[in-house]
Amino acid sequence: MKRFTAGTNEEGVRLSRFVQNVTTGLPNSLLYKSFRNKRIKVNGKKADADYRIHAGDVLELYINDEFFATQVPAPKPTARKQPAVTVVYEDENLAVLYKPTHLLCHSDRTGDANLVDAFTAYLAAKGEFDPAAEHTFSPSICNRLDRGTEGLVVAAKNYAALRDMNEIIRSDLVRKEYLTITFGKPPAGRHTAWLKHSEANNKVQVRKDPDPGYKEIITEVTPEKVIGPFTLCRIGLVTGRTHQIRAHLAFLGAPVLGDIKYGNRKWNDKAGLKTQALCAVQLTFGQLHETSSLAYLSGKQITLEQPQILKTFEGLAEKKPR
Repeated sequence: MKRFTAGTNEEGVRLSRFVQNVTTGLPNSLLYKSFRNKRIKVNGKKADADYRIHAGDVLELYINDEFFATQVPAPKPTARKQPAVTVVYEDENLAVLYKPTHLLCHSDRTGDANLVDAFTAYLAAKGEFDPAAEHTFSPSICNRLDRGTEGLVVAAKNYAALRDMNEIIRSDLVRKEYLTITFGKPPAGRHTAWLKHSEANNKVQVRKDPDPGYKEIITEVTPEKVIGPFTLCRIGLVTGRTHQIRAHLAFLGAPVLGDIKYGNRKWNDKAGLKTQALCAVQLTFGQLHETSSLAYLSGKQITLEQPQILKTFEGLAEKKPR
């Protein structure tokens, strides 16, 4: 039998999920059999799989020891040292971080440095996160940026913030704005098209009209400044599909400069850019539900001041045709 005392990050977690998180290799059939046979208890009493845990609950799991890890595996070594974290905004529940180009949001099989691990180390150094004291939660990223895209990323410090921020994003209650540099000048306005993602080559196709398997995309485009063949544009995402900005702008005839998937290779080389000129620069929260742990963010706007992409754009003046 294993006994756990729920902490604040277990508040609201479904009991079945908690059991799955603290066990290894436990079949679902045995999990639910344990519930039926009263082998999983909360505060000394039988509990259902759907029970929502409260901080301070004592959880008793009468499950064979073989399903509990005897030791915590050592972290997988990374190929590079974790970078310092740049915090744009922070409160007791979350932080908005700046992700530079080439940095992964999450770990992958390369073992390269990533923002999640860097943020976890940042909180641990501040004394705000102790992995040894947590049963199910670890600091998490709520929105993802491609490796080659820089800009603002929301990171949750606790389970309630992660749950509520994910719901805010799903409900389209946060507007995301980007700056990008395009080759050519895209038409201004609110553009609708249809997009299909291929897992095989991690690339998307865009069409003007609906088609089976394609999802609607809506992108707002505001050209702000032109230098020769290059345009600095502000992009508002109404939908947020895979590669939406890059693929939609290419479809509109003005690909993102530096983009190797959808861009113009000749002008990428002339500009000397090795990755797409795309930066998430602003988050604006709508009216959030009063029961949300993040309701205080209603109407808040978080902006990345003086992003590197502006310097990149001004530098293109030297590369425009004479």
